[in-house]
Amino acid sequence: MNIVDYNRTITNKCIIHFNVLKEFGTERGEKEMSEKNLEILRSQIDALNLEILRLINERAEVVNEIGKIKEKQGVNRYDPLRERHMLDLLKEHNKGPLNQMTVDYIFKQIFKTALKQLEADKKKELLVSRKKKSEDTVIEINNEKVGVGDPTFVFGPCSVESYEQVAAVAASIQSKGLKLIRGGAYKPRTSPYDFQGLGLEGLKILKQISKEYGLAVVTEIVTPTHIEEALDYVDVIQIGARNMQNFELLKAVGATNKPVLLKRGLAATIDEFIHAAEYIMSKGNENIILCERGIRTYEKATRNTLDISAVPILKQETHLPVFVDVTHSTGRRDLLLPCAKAAIAIGADGVMAEVHPDPSVALSDSQQQMDISQFDAFYNEIQKFMKQYEYKA
Repeated sequence: MNIVDYNRTITNKCIIHFNVLKEFGTERGEKEMSEKNLEILRSQIDALNLEILRLINERAEVVNEIGKIKEKQGVNRYDPLRERHMLDLLKEHNKGPLNQMTVDYIFKQIFKTALKQLEADKKKELLVSRKKKSEDTVIEINNEKVGVGDPTFVFGPCSVESYEQVAAVAASIQSKGLKLIRGGAYKPRTSPYDFQGLGLEGLKILKQISKEYGLAVVTEIVTPTHIEEALDYVDVIQIGARNMQNFELLKAVGATNKPVLLKRGLAATIDEFIHAAEYIMSKGNENIILCERGIRTYEKATRNTLDISAVPILKQETHLPVFVDVTHSTGRRDLLLPCAKAAIAIGADGVMAEVHPDPSVALSDSQQQMDISQFDAFYNEIQKFMKQYEYKA
């Protein structure tokens, strides 16, 4: 029923009420009329609410159409100048009784809600989104399935320094029945004067280790030009934190058939992290592992701040496996074990940590790498914790 029909109904009811008052002409008649008036006014409010609802939904449909046009144009969906124009127009036509501050507040909420709806619809369209694909992505690497529930472990030195160094770590990894090794051949560092890695020579060392110890290699690629030469040497391409938004690199690894381990940027939001993964998947590569490695905050007690809550959020928002790098997130050997336990307990699909035969002489990250004996103790404690955790579950 539209407003005109309601007004006609209200007029008819008023005539009836007048007749009631005329008939009784008493206090009873006035009370009866008051109750009838309240009923009429409430009916009128209901009609107005329904009309407002219809108009808001109609407005939302128009906003969606505008959003589609803006997306094709590649422009920002939020336009503050347009919002200011709409508020000024409302002010010009506001006849009360609501004051302008109240009107502005009401319509700003409508504007904000419409924008959130556009963002929610856009998330539904992402290839990495859980809404796009409900089942978990499972990636097979060296006959090990990643993302099936049991955590995968990735250990190895921060940087490849020599064959002997990597072989010592690989032997320890192999003895534990593990299938992957990490090691940096290319090292993007904060200072240009720090060790930058052995490059192609480092990749060759990793390949030799892979053959001898049966371990799949996880290593970082820093520029698109390195990808072609690296493909024959690596099993998993790592995109480091500093390159999380190197979009050309993301698109380039997306065009390969190698699994990609994508680390969260130094100060990246979860939304930015997810969209970085979308760059990779948009080029056809669906084998992506997300890695929370700590973000930069004001806290100085650790190298970075481990955002452990990112793990369940990423698993809810995406269908991709999620790892936690406990070495770079803490920068402290004494925190590796408790943070690894926390990662496993909260549902991480894997844990990464750095190991070096002699961290005191390491060419990078010497303070945070475990030596072999510390690695043995770390892994034994993790295994005990997992058995205890499974028992309690």
